[in-house]
Amino acid sequence: MAAFTLAGIRFPVVSPVGAGGRSGGNGGWKSSSLSALTKKDYRSWKVFAGNSSYDTDATSATVAASDKVLVPDGISDDSSSSSVNLEEGSEVQESEAFSPSEDKENEVVRKASITAGPNVEVDKVEDMQEPALEKAIENEPEAEDVKPAVPPPGDGQKIYEIDPTLTAHRVHLDYRYNQYRNMRELIDKYEGSLDAFSRGYKKFGFIRCENGITYREWAPGAKSASLIGDFNNWNPNADTMTQDEFGVWKIFLPNNADGSPPIPHGSRVKIHMDTPSGFKDSIPAWIKFSVQAPGEIPYNGIYYDPPVEEKHVFQHPQPKRPKSLRIYESHVGMSSTEPKINTYVNFRDEVLPRIKKLGYNAVQIMAIQEHSYYASFGYHVTNFFAPSSRFGTPEELKSLIDRAHELGLLVLMDIVHSHASNNVLDGLNMFDGTDSHYFHSGSRGHHWMWDSRLFNYGSWEVLRYLLSNARWWLDEYKFDGFRFDGVTSMMYTHHGLQTVFTGNYNEYFGFATDVDAVVYLMLVNDLIHGLFPEAVSIGEDVSGMPTFCIPIQDGGVGFDYRLHMAIADKWIELLKKSEEKWQMGDIVHTLTNRRWLEKCVAYAESHDQALVGDKTIAFWLMDKDMYDFMALDRPSTPRIDRGIALHKMIRLITMGLGGEGYLNFMGNEFGHPEWIDFPRVDQRLPDGSIVPGNNFSYDKCRRRFDLGDANYLRYRGMQEFDHAMHHLEEAYSFMISEHQYISRKDEGDRVIVFERGDLVFVFNFHWTNSYMDYRVGCLKPGKYKVVLDSDDKLFGGFSRIDPTVDYFSSEGCRINQTSGGCTLAGIKVFQKPWR
Repeated sequence: MAAFTLAGIRFPVVSPVGAGGRSGGNGGWKSSSLSALTKKDYRSWKVFAGNSSYDTDATSATVAASDKVLVPDGISDDSSSSSVNLEEGSEVQESEAFSPSEDKENEVVRKASITAGPNVEVDKVEDMQEPALEKAIENEPEAEDVKPAVPPPGDGQKIYEIDPTLTAHRVHLDYRYNQYRNMRELIDKYEGSLDAFSRGYKKFGFIRCENGITYREWAPGAKSASLIGDFNNWNPNADTMTQDEFGVWKIFLPNNADGSPPIPHGSRVKIHMDTPSGFKDSIPAWIKFSVQAPGEIPYNGIYYDPPVEEKHVFQHPQPKRPKSLRIYESHVGMSSTEPKINTYVNFRDEVLPRIKKLGYNAVQIMAIQEHSYYASFGYHVTNFFAPSSRFGTPEELKSLIDRAHELGLLVLMDIVHSHASNNVLDGLNMFDGTDSHYFHSGSRGHHWMWDSRLFNYGSWEVLRYLLSNARWWLDEYKFDGFRFDGVTSMMYTHHGLQTVFTGNYNEYFGFATDVDAVVYLMLVNDLIHGLFPEAVSIGEDVSGMPTFCIPIQDGGVGFDYRLHMAIADKWIELLKKSEEKWQMGDIVHTLTNRRWLEKCVAYAESHDQALVGDKTIAFWLMDKDMYDFMALDRPSTPRIDRGIALHKMIRLITMGLGGEGYLNFMGNEFGHPEWIDFPRVDQRLPDGSIVPGNNFSYDKCRRRFDLGDANYLRYRGMQEFDHAMHHLEEAYSFMISEHQYISRKDEGDRVIVFERGDLVFVFNFHWTNSYMDYRVGCLKPGKYKVVLDSDDKLFGGFSRIDPTVDYFSSEGCRINQTSGGCTLAGIKVFQKPWR
């Protein structure tokens, strides 16, 4: 059992008792191998700049097949990705007849409520007891906290230059952009700026000043409210609150006679309300820390204001955004080799150095926002501004982030703004006793599959809450960006459920699109990139929404990257088939099927593929043989040899061809043998069926890093290969190169050959065939050498490629209609013939 201390009190970390769930090989297959080479005598050149991958005919007789990756020797390592120029233009006229998310009458009502909503005048409410507080709120931020201004909206028209086929949907897209522009204008008019609007945490919740503490809460449905907690013996009549015309409840507590704060640091606090659903005690919506007491199910809000000497002071500057993003996806709680809940401190001291050593330049952390049910993987958030208390204190999380910055690692937060826990006691659900407080009312406000609540992104105060939440994590904790979870669910009223996206644009731009949600995503990306220019935003979108990663000023949604989710699904699909049925063209198409100028983060497997009910790629490949044949002092099996070879090839071809960024879930770098299963009890589904639990076992809720480190196990070779992949990308920056060219996808030889940047990659997926003296098409003439070979013994291979051999090109073939070409002769492409 993990524990932490707060203001002299020791809080054990326990799991909720009786909490209900709210989450959501073939023997005889043969080994495969891959090599990488580099070329000497480099000459300057540039091909297909700014385009997506170019595909030649797979059966071209002029290009031979092989199994390697090649690079010219003496090449400059500098490469840059393509950029989009921002242009100002004429104003977009709003369509008067198009309102996909609401009917006309409701749209008018919504606009009227926004116009009349809380505005900057709220900041000027006078209270004779708290002049210092109001002054503090209105003061300019400290010099070091001054942010650049969020740029004004552009004309939103460049998307039609980038993709002319979008003009057929101009009515929808122009309406969407006008909704965004109108919202920006309303925010500027009534709040001063997007900057000011996103600092809601400086006004709502608990605000400390020289004279005392002010507490504000938006709860328009409540009939009365009072602040209760340890400080007033939970007396609901002691500190009653007053409500303003906008439904905001407020109370000011002056300091004690001795000058001490009226609420001691570490005190439990809640808001007591008389609501349409009866009396209830709720954790404040803007609470900064929340803790579950031992033996209790509900959480308690904690007034968190440690003394200066206990606050973490950041020592290290945030790293600049890398051109090539290589993400290590992680979960603090399950990052120990022991079956327990790990801590921020242990992750800081033990896991971060491992991530740095492997060669990743960013760590993405899941389950940061407080969630009452551990097995939800952090995706059923109850307290949006509070870091999970299971892993430690807020100061310890800050220390973790500071240490990552010292190591040069970006820290990305897996943020959940797509839905919220349906918990009534410790979440936002029915907070003020009404179904429509933060969420849509009725069925639209309930996600039937996730059993959670869905935000009303057209509500003024919901926008303030969510935008301020994103700003809070960037400002207070120095996160370097976000991976937004469940964005597909946000953008469509059907949430992407029971829907197949075929690429028809009518699927993206119609009445099923939740324009309010898309506008919120535009606003939050505006905020992130305007105030934190180095921050990264990644969206989890499976639909392939066009313009998703186009700058907002050009008419896009504004994300930096889209998660290329189809790749992982494709690998699982293929692994369920015999290898003879794999199609090289199918693999290449899936890896390269992304939109021009819209960057993707590619991955072979994330946490989704490792959850109970599925298998890791390693386990799909090697299955139960992993339990008995991974020791180097024991004989291997064909399944193990084949599995290790394919595990390396799958990862490298995904990194090489799949996107402009790469992601790996912790443990998969060495082929973690088992799935993830969080400690859980039996779960009753809405239809009455029961999903059996695991008796609260932590056995599968950990990562066996010791397996990857053991030099007597075959896992070590797969881990070393992961390190070599990142070293290769660091040296040659092939993921961000504008040159991506597929010269071979041979269904007979089972060979894929492509160029990315200055490298030539050659993969042999054949289950029996090896090839000698193979000729491989290449564009640059000269001498090539091996720079990475998956068959190296260091990586668990058989060393059938000689790294000292030089390969020379010869003229005589044509790569495309505009460029001359050459071939590399004498390349050896090996497979161990198991049959």
